[in-house]
Amino acid sequence: MLRDFDSALLPYAVATVFLAFGVTYRYTVWVSSPGARRLFKQGWRSFLSMENFRRAPTAVPRMIATYLGFQKFLGARSHGRWVAHQLIFWGCVLAALITFPLTWGWFTFTSATGSGPGYEMRIWGFKVLGFDSLDFFGWLMFHGLDIAAVLVIPGASYFLWRRMRDRGAVTGQRFAYDLVPLIALIVISVTGLLLTFSSLFLHGGGYEFLAILHMVSVVFTLIYIPFGKFFHIVQRPAAVGMQLFKYTARQNEQVFHCRRCQEPVDTTPYVENLQGTMRDLKLDFAEWAEYCPRCKRVLRGNAYLTHVKKGFK
Repeated sequence: MLRDFDSALLPYAVATVFLAFGVTYRYTVWVSSPGARRLFKQGWRSFLSMENFRRAPTAVPRMIATYLGFQKFLGARSHGRWVAHQLIFWGCVLAALITFPLTWGWFTFTSATGSGPGYEMRIWGFKVLGFDSLDFFGWLMFHGLDIAAVLVIPGASYFLWRRMRDRGAVTGQRFAYDLVPLIALIVISVTGLLLTFSSLFLHGGGYEFLAILHMVSVVFTLIYIPFGKFFHIVQRPAAVGMQLFKYTARQNEQVFHCRRCQEPVDTTPYVENLQGTMRDLKLDFAEWAEYCPRCKRVLRGNAYLTHVKKGFK
């Protein structure tokens, strides 16, 4: 009932409300598209299947750890990108687990003496643990956001450097979509660290300005999440259901083979699902899903030689 709500955090609370409405709206629009809707239904059907659970009870937690936690699919592309993404991911997760509960007063830290060093951590009014703010654990409790910032800065800096140097990334990037999220993460992290630096070493000098700058950057980022690249954070959990859908089909040995070379393409239910989506979108080449990537290139090349180039002779 907002008993422990800190009015100084009102802008953050308002931003989280906008974030909730924005995510709900964007997610609804995304799921309403034919392709996403079909995959979304198949994913939930696989996730809620008791037969799948009996056959592979550890599949869901393993895929959650693989695709959501450690994102091993990124490691196959680049070890540097994987490390940077892990730094950003776990830094943002840590920051979210601290920031949102504190904003709404779900977490409180109280001292029986009024000035410490002994504190009690309470969740929704119930005491969870007590700790000394002067020991190592107490330092971790009060500097969790600083730790998150230290994780995020090198990860975001790596991606920003890569987008300045990598020719493939430079040609396809957009400032508002690709660069603004990275800049926002760096600004949030740096201003957060400067707040700690000001309180510890400058006796609070410049603290008010830094607090406002930090607040503005956080509020902007929260409102930006549903409408920019950060939205993939919300979309990513759907990949677990989709991977489970493909995994269970492989367990049943439902593998679709290329019509031309007979090499495995993907699982049969996945290919059928893709063809159904293409029919929903009125794309008149659903049969192309039945060929492997190499055969598609060969067929397109032959079609060009026999039809397009022939017309120039």
